[in-house]
Amino acid sequence: MSLDDIDKPLSKEDETAQTKNGFLALVSKLVFDEKLPVRFMYKTVPAHLNDTGWRMFTGYETPEFLEDEVTNLLPVDVEKMTTLDPSLTELVEYNAGTVWERTPESEGWERVYDFKIPADTVEVEITNDVSEFKH
Repeated sequence: MSLDDIDKPLSKEDETAQTKNGFLALVSKLVFDEKLPVRFMYKTVPAHLNDTGWRMFTGYETPEFLEDEVTNLLPVDVEKMTTLDPSLTELVEYNAGTVWERTPESEGWERVYDFKIPADTVEVEITNDVSEFKH
């Protein structure tokens, strides 16, 4: 990559060339319980081999709802989601770091550039005290 390439927008081919792994997305329970469409989605780094990294939401989730991921986010086959909503088909090809939304009044999906994708927090203790290492 040269300095001239830094400011060039990536082509769709570059945006979808990432190695594909997994088949599951985490999807808000509201999509199924309330029969609401997916209106906001992002792709994070996959959490495990079956995970695509896609997280799909209706836009009506509260912070409290999102805190209880185990109860409120369901692992769903991405293919099932694209069958339920064919507009997702092209979007799920994009790489990690991609964010999309569609507002109720919009015609289609729009790329979002100012959303910070949440990262899993990992607590690590660092010490230089040799006596704290276990054998």
